[in-house]
Amino acid sequence: MPSLGALEGGTVYTVTLLTLDQADRRVIMFGGKGGVGKTTSSAATALHYALTGRRTLIITSDYTPSLSDIFEVEVGPQERDIPAVDGLYALEIDPDEVISQWKKKFGPQVYEAASALVDMPYDELVDYVAMAPGIQEEFMLDYILERIREQRYDVIVWDTAPAGDTLRLLDLPRRFIEHLRTAPKVYIGVRDALNLSRTPFLDLIESWKALAREVTAFFSDPENVAFVLVTIPEALGVYQTRRVKRDLEAHGIDVRHLVINHVVVNPSCDFLRRRREMQQPYIEMLEHEYGDEVDMVKVPLMPYEVKGIERLREVESRLFAPCDGADPCEPKPCEG
Repeated sequence: MPSLGALEGGTVYTVTLLTLDQADRRVIMFGGKGGVGKTTSSAATALHYALTGRRTLIITSDYTPSLSDIFEVEVGPQERDIPAVDGLYALEIDPDEVISQWKKKFGPQVYEAASALVDMPYDELVDYVAMAPGIQEEFMLDYILERIREQRYDVIVWDTAPAGDTLRLLDLPRRFIEHLRTAPKVYIGVRDALNLSRTPFLDLIESWKALAREVTAFFSDPENVAFVLVTIPEALGVYQTRRVKRDLEAHGIDVRHLVINHVVVNPSCDFLRRRREMQQPYIEMLEHEYGDEVDMVKVPLMPYEVKGIERLREVESRLFAPCDGADPCEPKPCEG
């Protein structure tokens, strides 16, 4: 791995996300604490893949999505193209759309199974089951995996929800399987008590177990998925990065890439000098703890909002190539 070096002379050293290009992974996930630049980093990465000729879909599962703002086009629950970039598509996952797709896929099975026990109209019964805690989150992963199965995209970039929600989401298939292990015993007891002859619940349970296993196997396979952690060089960002990295690895997800956003370089006023002094110990802490195992990419603090393709291309150039000597990544001087 190249030396991470230090932020000297205005140059951000040469470790970038270009190592992602060396592996043909289907999904690139971005995660971390809220407000650290996950969406910006993931949008710039999706732009990178599209610019290199790969048909790319960026999706967000954040409940307060901002892809529409960052691309400056209306993005919603249906996949749409980003007009300024060939081969780039975007989707903001809508929980209602996830449930709608779940009903189409599993509604008939659910009704067949449940109608053996209760007499309710189809829509009412399926709607009731769809409201069960965890159903929406569990099948969000299947919703994402469905886009991968379709093979319409070369790569999918996933802008995940803030860390706690993402960890809970990734843990759901395991907990779902654990829950379903006891379900056949419960159903068989009910069946025998009511003298029922049909056993559609058993088939449904087995199909959901198989789906949960498929989701778990896919998202924990480093051949399929790369996870990029995003942070900022401040106490809350760094400490949560430690916890998230540990928890992800407990779920079988190996984190090999870390983006540190909002790094101050070439401070030109007292405010920026103080910010850099505050940031440096946290950068060094991350380098010391993860420098031998993680590609660590430092992205300088930008003097403007990152919105639109032109600004995203600037971030993409930081993420996927080192700054050259002609561009010292220097922030604008402070006013006054």
